Amino acid sequence: MPDDRSSAGPAAPARTAAEESARVQFRRAIVLLVMTLVVPGSAQIAAGNRNVGRVAVRIWASLLGVTLLGLLVAYLSRSTFLSLVLDQRVLFLGRWIVTAAAIGWVVLLLDAWRLGMPLRLPQRRRLIVTAVNGVLCFAVAGSLLFAANVLAAQNHLIGTVFASEEVADASDGRYNVLLLGGDSGEGREGMRPDSINVASVDAESGRTVIVSLPRNLQRVPFPEGTVMHEQFPDGFVSDDEDEGYYLNGVSTWANDHADLFGDTADPGLLATTQAVEAITGLKISYHASINMQGFAQLIDAVGGVTLDVKQRTPKSGITEKTKGWIEVGEQKLNGDEALWYARSRKADNDFARMGRQKCVMNAMLAQLSPQKVLLNVQDIAKSSAALLSTDIPASELDVFADLALKARSFPVSTVSIVPPAVNTVDPDFPVVRQMVDDAINASEGADEPPSAFETATAVLPQPERSEEEAAADPTLANDTADLAETC
Repeated sequence: MPDDRSSAGPAAPARTAAEESARVQFRRAIVLLVMTLVVPGSAQIAAGNRNVGRVAVRIWASLLGVTLLGLLVAYLSRSTFLSLVLDQRVLFLGRWIVTAAAIGWVVLLLDAWRLGMPLRLPQRRRLIVTAVNGVLCFAVAGSLLFAANVLAAQNHLIGTVFASEEVADASDGRYNVLLLGGDSGEGREGMRPDSINVASVDAESGRTVIVSLPRNLQRVPFPEGTVMHEQFPDGFVSDDEDEGYYLNGVSTWANDHADLFGDTADPGLLATTQAVEAITGLKISYHASINMQGFAQLIDAVGGVTLDVKQRTPKSGITEKTKGWIEVGEQKLNGDEALWYARSRKADNDFARMGRQKCVMNAMLAQLSPQKVLLNVQDIAKSSAALLSTDIPASELDVFADLALKARSFPVSTVSIVPPAVNTVDPDFPVVRQMVDDAINASEGADEPPSAFETATAVLPQPERSEEEAAADPTLANDTADLAETC
């Protein structure tokens, strides 16, 4: 009778050898995929078409070298790095290089999967190798195609918004950018500015002073020799004593009388710019017109903005029914809420609204990190096209991006042309210009006498109120050496 053990003996070693071979082949397939992930083309050099592998490795090494060189440039010269990454030609070329890299890398991963001969593996291990390859293909292609979309969105934004070619030099070492905010919605002809600010930025340090002008400022002057000065030599005032001509009405008047301005593309903007220059004594370098609805979209695009709300604020216009409230305390506001916080004046006045607007601007400056911008660049680009109209040329974006990063290291100071320092009905414009000069000198570290605002508030009687009420006053943001601390 045959021995069952001896007859079964030879089959056991055969099964063990097959298993060991399958394990080796499985490890080989995984290693080839990992090699391709780390050094594209290395799997082909090891187990496939070596010519293809060598070309792929050379391309990968070149791209890696360019990346490392970019990081070195960023470390050594931030301005040079910014000029490169904001150059439309670089962005266009980079987009297609990254897209081609994504396609080529995926093709190499698929070829590495083939070289691993997964069809010879047991079903379970074949599925594992295929799943790993799928994940790697998705991760590589997704990451690189996202980067390509970022470059495309950035390129489109620059080409759409920063299309001007006229470059302005700094004036007395400062760039003075006129910021106009308003709505161009239903019931309005054009965009009448309801928010008028000048961001005066030191061209070297980035230190910033925000000068705010109330929309209801009257009798505003114009520089001699301009169309508006010829029409209003005594300031922007009507023959009808009962009809107030306000600063935010300059744009409307100029656009209604566009024939007086010849071939000027935007008479309203030109007249408003000239008025602001005469009021403040600052030479305006550029302007940026901000559509407030686009501003709400921008805040939503970056995931909201966090503010320390010091006064309960209604979400409604003066004549509208209150739709809700923005409560006191640290709040993360979405675009609609931030817009109401910046614009509401149902419970207070224009001057309180001006203070809240500065706090929103300061929060955006502090919270818009490069990482947040990168992760939301497509939504930001879309909202920015609806938000912003400017004459800052694309060639100057690297300058302003560098100054914006520098500005984050310094406190933002503010000065506002508001009572009690200034009577908005009959302003003393030499006093206004002195207030602006004092604020700029103080931001630059000069030892100057107290500003006109400080002098006025020192001699005029102030209402009695508790410390809590005083700290919650939104108008405190209108004149401060450190906007972040005040807000």
